[in-house]
Amino acid sequence: MRVAIIGCGYVGLVAAACLAEIGHRVTCVDNDSQKIAALQAGETTIHEEFLPELLARHRGSRLTFTTSLPEAVRSSSIVFIAVGTPPEASGEADLSVLESVCHAIAHELTDFTVVVVKSTVPVGTNQWVRRIMIRYGAAQGSFEVASNPEFLREGTGVIDFLYPDRIIVGSDNERSTTLLEALYEPLTSGVYAKRKGAIPAPDSAPIPARMMVSSARSAELIKHASNAFLAMKISFINAIANICEAAGADVQEVSDGMGADSRIGPRFLCPGIGYGGSCFPKDLTALASVARECGYDFRLLEEVMRINETQRKTFLRKVRRALWTLKGKRLAVLGLAFKGGTDDIRESPAIAVIETLLKEHCEIVAYDPAAMERARQEFGDKESISFAASAYEAAKDADALLILTDWEEFGALDFDRLKQELRHPIVIDGRNMYKSEAVAKNGFSYFSVGRQEAAPVAPVPPNGGDSSLASLDETTEAA
Repeated sequence: MRVAIIGCGYVGLVAAACLAEIGHRVTCVDNDSQKIAALQAGETTIHEEFLPELLARHRGSRLTFTTSLPEAVRSSSIVFIAVGTPPEASGEADLSVLESVCHAIAHELTDFTVVVVKSTVPVGTNQWVRRIMIRYGAAQGSFEVASNPEFLREGTGVIDFLYPDRIIVGSDNERSTTLLEALYEPLTSGVYAKRKGAIPAPDSAPIPARMMVSSARSAELIKHASNAFLAMKISFINAIANICEAAGADVQEVSDGMGADSRIGPRFLCPGIGYGGSCFPKDLTALASVARECGYDFRLLEEVMRINETQRKTFLRKVRRALWTLKGKRLAVLGLAFKGGTDDIRESPAIAVIETLLKEHCEIVAYDPAAMERARQEFGDKESISFAASAYEAAKDADALLILTDWEEFGALDFDRLKQELRHPIVIDGRNMYKSEAVAKNGFSYFSVGRQEAAPVAPVPPNGGDSSLASLDETTEAA
């Protein structure tokens, strides 16, 4: 099938590469000429596992890039809209770019076309898309509108697209449903997974993929409701973590016990410094706005957002408790992206924490495997932050090491080497990457989320003397 995708951001680019991978001819459109030129030249503009391989495999054959929306629309039977819908000051989604794209599409329709809204939008948007396109000259009957929300996790977007938990198609007519069923058939039949050279499936992948057809309004709400629920799980376990610290419990043990219940499950019960990224913060405010318009006071969402904001402040108090004063301290920071596996720093809690530390007159040396270039642009010419080439370079002569993003490599640090680089053996872990006892046995003061502070274990003297733990107060005072 011939497909056009308007928008070469995280969603659009991953969807384009994956649709080409399962056999379709895809034209990806963006009005950013520099981005298009980079993609045409063989570059990968975002950090996603397997995406470079797919772009190299299909670029110039089944996958092309252009700035010409008319050219792409005229040659396609399905047009996906994957443009940004950022929040306005009121919390409502800004749909102005979406409207301008609909205007442009309306002028280019020739044969029957299904216009698919893949952007995250408020309930009722599909109805407006239809209305706007007719208003701008599209003939009634020349197109249909459908909703196909994405559920891609940044860092694992390719895997999530090719081996999804579910494919949601929101359609109010049979013709568009039939076309979208044909589009996704390689996934819903399981044919793609058996293909030689296919991207490998995770062990738990549901094969074949399940397609669920609903009304357009239900599909729009499924996306917002799903993200709000996942954000709620994160805020809930962070609130429990704060209770654990006060009560002397271990949040990891609590989380494991909760997650063993099949009705709850372990995913997203990960305490830390809060959620971020381009989806959760935006989608919660948008859903709260939709609820208000519907006359419902969704106070639960407000509390989820409040807990998330408070969690960063709670972590900063932990940093102060570990170091006493912050002014003039040199801090090694591991992690800039909002989560591991991506270079996206939008709404990153790591960036928010660093901004506060800079205001406290700390010197920051940061390292991230993928997000440093974006962070350099974010911080501009601020003199108090610099960037290192490795975790160990960042740690050199630092008063403490802060872990702010859950990159896999940060869970495998060489603590003997870290101790040589750091000025003081202090680790403040905002992602609970380690077991407290293991870090303490390496001679570190270890501060994490929802667990008790761990003091360094004193080495056993040669004569077999007392090897009990040093007191936390002594450790903190010495630090």
